[in-house]
Amino acid sequence: MAKKKIAIIGVGKISQDQHLPVIDKSKDFVVAATVSTRGLSHNNLPVFKTPAELYRAMPEVKLVSVCTPPGVRHAIVREALDAGMDVLMEKPPTPTVSELDDLVAYAKKKKKILFQTWHSQYNAAVDQAKKILKKDGVASLRIDWRESVRKWHPGQDWVWEPGGFGVFDPGINSLSIFSKIMPFPVFVDSAKLQFPANRQTPIDAQIVFKSGEAHQPKLSAGFNWLETEGEVWTITAETQKGDQLKLEKGGAVLRVNGVIKVEKPSEEYELIYERFADLLKKKKSDVDGMPLRLVADAFLLGARENVEDFYW
Repeated sequence: MAKKKIAIIGVGKISQDQHLPVIDKSKDFVVAATVSTRGLSHNNLPVFKTPAELYRAMPEVKLVSVCTPPGVRHAIVREALDAGMDVLMEKPPTPTVSELDDLVAYAKKKKKILFQTWHSQYNAAVDQAKKILKKDGVASLRIDWRESVRKWHPGQDWVWEPGGFGVFDPGINSLSIFSKIMPFPVFVDSAKLQFPANRQTPIDAQIVFKSGEAHQPKLSAGFNWLETEGEVWTITAETQKGDQLKLEKGGAVLRVNGVIKVEKPSEEYELIYERFADLLKKKKSDVDGMPLRLVADAFLLGARENVEDFYW
């Protein structure tokens, strides 16, 4: 079966590190073109400054992967749907819940497929943790998500602008795992957000969650963007049976009572594109809005504290 042609809209770090190399080795897709305001091409393939130019020049392309910053995502995805595209979106999806809801409704109206990706959900360790928590319950859960913004977003000032998410750009990855593995609904109870005095988005977030469960499990998260000793991407849970589960390396490793139960090389983006291929066959959209809703609620309930200026 011939591979499906797909164009990448937005050629930044995540496209270059993940999307383009993963598609290059995919059995389902082939990169047909890129859209880049900076004119960045891939393997000497056609490059366009705007999506409209792509749609006019290459009507045979019916799929796009939108990897732009979230602030411009709503207009770009609507334009793609109007052009008859099926759409894959990098995370975070949009800067507001309302815009994401609109895209879901608009894709349905246009009878096109919309796939909102959450790469951290695509790990065998995450799936196994979900099964255990569903069976044995949750007594407590703690998220620790710390990394260096200078390493992962070097010089990218958009992350500090309104709609850029700040430390929630990586933190939302943990919330995508959280929302997947929890056997009951969770809600933000309170949040403390630290903002550099010269920036518009937080550099640190401490969140307390709650649930409607009678036993009221203790649920919390801490995000920080100034980690200097390497990445800390862990979720630690205690079941109601007393076992300790620890998801490490962003969900790639699962330990139960200190013993590794699942450890596999990360294939998150490979599995994202396999999922997209499956959705295309089934003519079905897949959009999980809960991680974005938790972020929005943290901003709504967050107590702000100004801290020292941030400079690259």
